[in-house]
Amino acid sequence: MAAADDPSAPGPQGGGQAAARLFSEQSQLDFDIAFYDQVLARQPDYVDVLRCQAELLTRKGLHERAVVLDRRLAALLSDDCRVRYNLACSLAMVGARDEAIAALRAAFELGYRDFEHLEADPDLEGLRHSPAFRALVREYKKRG
Repeated sequence: MAAADDPSAPGPQGGGQAAARLFSEQSQLDFDIAFYDQVLARQPDYVDVLRCQAELLTRKGLHERAVVLDRRLAALLSDDCRVRYNLACSLAMVGARDEAIAALRAAFELGYRDFEHLEADPDLEGLRHSPAFRALVREYKKRG
């Protein structure tokens, strides 16, 4: 068979099919993570992509990587209560309880008040039985 007739051969005839096969073996989540990694390699402080990538990494269970991005977002958007809340969630997921409580306190100080979501959020499950967590939530519920 001539190279031009071989669908696996590189070049215009086979390259597209080989790439399609590669992409079909990759989950959409993995594809999105790889894509956003490439974007962040070029623009490391692209806030919208950092937000998406941190969420995707969390969904994939790559919590250590998500913490890195959430810390970067917290540095870039220091006044954003949701960024601090997400950082608290990521820290809780990696077992950094004291840091998670501090990030949650910062979220409350910046105006986070979605207690219904907070109390149901599975990302915070590791903190729920902590006396520090319960005291913090009580404190800010009283403040309104």
